[in-house]
Amino acid sequence: MILLVVIPSGLITAVAIFQYREQRKDYHKVRLARKEGQIKQSVNYTLQNTTYPITTGNLGLIFKEDIYQIADVQNQNFNIYDLSGELIKSSRPKFVVDSVAMCLDVVVLDKLIESVDKRYIEENSAAGDDYQSSYTYITDLKFKPIGILNLPYFEDNSFYDNELQEFLMRLGGVYLLMLITAIGFAYFVSKYTTRSLETISDMLGRTDLNKRNEKILIDDPSEEIEKLVTSYNAMIDELEHSAAKLARSEREQAWREMAKQVAHEIKNPLTPMRLSVQSFQRKFDPKDPDMENKINEFSKTLIQQIDTMSSIASAFSNFAKMPAQQNETLNVVAIVKLALDIFNEDYIHFISNEEKIIAKLDRTQLIRVVTNLVKNAIQALPDVETPRILVSVSSEGDSVKISVADNGIGISDSFREKIFEPKFTTKTSGMGLGLGMVKNIVETYNGNIDFTSQPGKGTVFTVRFPKEQA
Repeated sequence: MILLVVIPSGLITAVAIFQYREQRKDYHKVRLARKEGQIKQSVNYTLQNTTYPITTGNLGLIFKEDIYQIADVQNQNFNIYDLSGELIKSSRPKFVVDSVAMCLDVVVLDKLIESVDKRYIEENSAAGDDYQSSYTYITDLKFKPIGILNLPYFEDNSFYDNELQEFLMRLGGVYLLMLITAIGFAYFVSKYTTRSLETISDMLGRTDLNKRNEKILIDDPSEEIEKLVTSYNAMIDELEHSAAKLARSEREQAWREMAKQVAHEIKNPLTPMRLSVQSFQRKFDPKDPDMENKINEFSKTLIQQIDTMSSIASAFSNFAKMPAQQNETLNVVAIVKLALDIFNEDYIHFISNEEKIIAKLDRTQLIRVVTNLVKNAIQALPDVETPRILVSVSSEGDSVKISVADNGIGISDSFREKIFEPKFTTKTSGMGLGLGMVKNIVETYNGNIDFTSQPGKGTVFTVRFPKEQA
């Protein structure tokens, strides 16, 4: 609304100034022509009543005294030149240097000769003022040119400038009043409109899929705002309905997946247990002298499979609860080395620039973190010709950093956000709890875990623990 006032106001002001200038130009053009006509009429009258022969050489004698009378009557000075441009007579009583040209410029003579109406107007400016000079032929009684009449005309624009200034001041007052009115009107309209829009914007900004969202209630809204509010409230109802269905579906899906994983992991040790029992039943002979060794071997196999099932149950149980902190002062370098001793792969290497890095951590949980990361790295090296895993321990200020790097298949960008989620795995086997459990343990001890990976080149997992627990 402000622009609707400012832009037309500027355009109208520009048009008004242009119109005043055009009027001023037309006024001076007409006035110059009128002055010129009056002086030519007086000049012709003098020529008709002179006793001197009407020739170029006698113009100085003919207008010796009459030129001043004509200038006084017409209130306008003028000059008379011969046909070659030399000054013959001027109505001014004295010649002032540079005020009257003693000789006309060749350009002026050429323009006068080339003009159709034998009249040439020269426009000039001096000291910031505009003036014009009119050139026309003086003819004898037979209309033969005998001289050149020059009429200098200085433009007096004070009247038009004052008129324009007064008009612009009045116009400016009207525009100022219109602008103040427009600003006030725009302010109240915008406040009435934006108040509702701000409410809607705030509610949209607070909309969250994970919590219950409030509906918008506005008193006496406009028709458009009411439609927008109604649409938003309907969207909130639909969103809550969809969120409830999604949450229920996700819970059901999570339980189904968890049940499948538990069943799968438990079936794995049950098969060798069944085969062992059947084999023992088929080969059992009480009289066999080596029966005691066979029973011991059979028992050992069953115990191993039972321990596997127990570890599966413990994994799910440990994941479901936060690990209890059993802080003790330990050498992280030594504990990490100890955790790597259970692996037989010769491509696993350990480095540390320090022999001792003392921190307060839980020994068992630290070993679980290292073994899970190393197992994860081993599983990423199935098709690598020269596999390599590098485990490093170092100090970083008040923290201890543990890194596990491999040159395996890497992690795709599409899996980055899900890599630490429970039940998520890119492998064909496994429970998908390893990295989720590691993250759970690390965050319990006020640490953090992150990784960098390039598909086809490898992955580096980095864990940082504070040396002193809060």
